[in-house]
Amino acid sequence: MKTITPDMEYLSTRQSAKVLQVSLGTVQKMVELGELIAWKTRGGHRRILASSLDQQLQRRKRAMRQKTTQNCVALGIFRRVENSQELLESAQDWQLKVEMEVAIDSLEGLMKAVSITPDLIFLDALIPPVEQVHLIHYLSKNRDTQRIPVLVDEGFIKLHPGVVSLVDENSSRATLHESIKKELENGLIESNPYIFGYPATNPELDPSWTYQSRHDLLEPIFVEALARKLQ
Repeated sequence: MKTITPDMEYLSTRQSAKVLQVSLGTVQKMVELGELIAWKTRGGHRRILASSLDQQLQRRKRAMRQKTTQNCVALGIFRRVENSQELLESAQDWQLKVEMEVAIDSLEGLMKAVSITPDLIFLDALIPPVEQVHLIHYLSKNRDTQRIPVLVDEGFIKLHPGVVSLVDENSSRATLHESIKKELENGLIESNPYIFGYPATNPELDPSWTYQSRHDLLEPIFVEALARKLQ
């Protein structure tokens, strides 16, 4: 099997077929479907971006790993490092084996979501509501991430109709574009079959609330989300 090296910015259709171990026709179909990024030279020869081939190879590896080990590759986007550590520790006791990639910044989270295309994405409850709306908006628009289940706090799902009014009342730092406001009105969250709520978290209202108790309830929701992805 041909390997991709850092100095290879693009490959021919024939080289790409060798890398992926598929026929020329399959490569051409993948280009037409947008699964591979390509362009044509002046002479009419198709050139395929090496990084898009690498992404395809990574997706195959993850798919094969999940089939053989029944692992879940998850991406957790958090506000605080300690929250990610607590979830990772809790998941070690689950029957479902979870490999968790972590991002502590929304932009980093979006970049990782596109590059690793995880089985599901977990948004920490401490991420501000407006920021969560932006994350869901961009994830739902990207071809590589739009069918990935996203786990969000139940409290956020209940709150989101009022997100627009919250933005209008607060500083201009947290703003929603008119197109995103329209998406909210049209069911960006409540009508999205890939949005899953996990138990609401409010330590101020519930003295018995702990991150550990919430995480104990997450495993069946992870399983449910994975089942939806496979449908």
